[in-house]
Amino acid sequence: MNRLIVFLVGLQLISCGGPGGMVRNEASGAALGTSYNLIYLSPEKLDLQKQIDSVFDAINHSLSTYIPTSDISRINKGDSTLVVDQMFREVFNLSQEVYTHTKGHFDPTVGILVNAWGFGPGKQMEMDSARVDSLLRYVGFNKVKLTERFTVQKTEPDIYFDFNAIAKGYSIDRLAKLMEMHDVENYLLEVGGELVAKGQNQIKGKPWVVGIEDPTIEDDRKLKATIQLQDKALASSGNYRHFREDPVSGVKYVHTIDPITGFTKNSNTLAATVLADNCAKADAYATSFMAMDLDEVLKLLTVRRELEAYIIFFDEKGETHEFMTPGFEALLTKS
Repeated sequence: MNRLIVFLVGLQLISCGGPGGMVRNEASGAALGTSYNLIYLSPEKLDLQKQIDSVFDAINHSLSTYIPTSDISRINKGDSTLVVDQMFREVFNLSQEVYTHTKGHFDPTVGILVNAWGFGPGKQMEMDSARVDSLLRYVGFNKVKLTERFTVQKTEPDIYFDFNAIAKGYSIDRLAKLMEMHDVENYLLEVGGELVAKGQNQIKGKPWVVGIEDPTIEDDRKLKATIQLQDKALASSGNYRHFREDPVSGVKYVHTIDPITGFTKNSNTLAATVLADNCAKADAYATSFMAMDLDEVLKLLTVRRELEAYIIFFDEKGETHEFMTPGFEALLTKS
């Protein structure tokens, strides 16, 4: 799912430093078209900024559609001989897994439709059934594969990859591996609203606590919920504060693109937050939940027990409701 049709639900880091036996190290800046904020604790001052920059540089070189010379850009231009690196392979394989489990609702080849409908950087087109059918020829993760030689094979040369809906989550997983390489056991890492937490905030002697903003409030920022996050990844997707209301019925909808039909659809899911063992998986599922019908999401969550989720949705009267899996609800902090 192209990142341009999904607006991340903002996550505010609300843990802060204090006295204790550990040093609080921080790094923040801009990367991957968004911002990042990293907190990691160590017995002594530890500056990992150069290594952090290297992680982002490597991900850009592999997965950025905004860099003409990146691997993904070369593949999109038709290079079928390029041997992709480990990062590309890991993202490709996970995308294939989520594509299968969501029955095609997570699809990194949907970018051509996003552009055509006017939600992306490409040229907007006049859309009708014939145009949609012609573009669907280039959509479908079942039309691409990774060969034994680690080259990418496409059934149609114009198929366009866009891993933006999983790349931020994956970048945090790579940063988490960097922390582990330096024996950092307690950290809270955030990139573009996606998070990975390990251990706890030893400076305060408490778990890491993060807040999820209320997506229905347009003029102010208010937390909808706060949870304790430990040894888990969290990602949120949503048409954040971007929904429309039918002037006659008063029913609220959000606008998204169904990669299966190729048409835009009205969805009553406003925001989806997913917990998983790694952030790339949480990112991919949170994105796909915005394109799925709510009953499909709830059914999937009964099967994929490794996922915990928090869904904010509208009913047929336009009233806001919430759904939480038991595992997610257990992590809520008490007010």
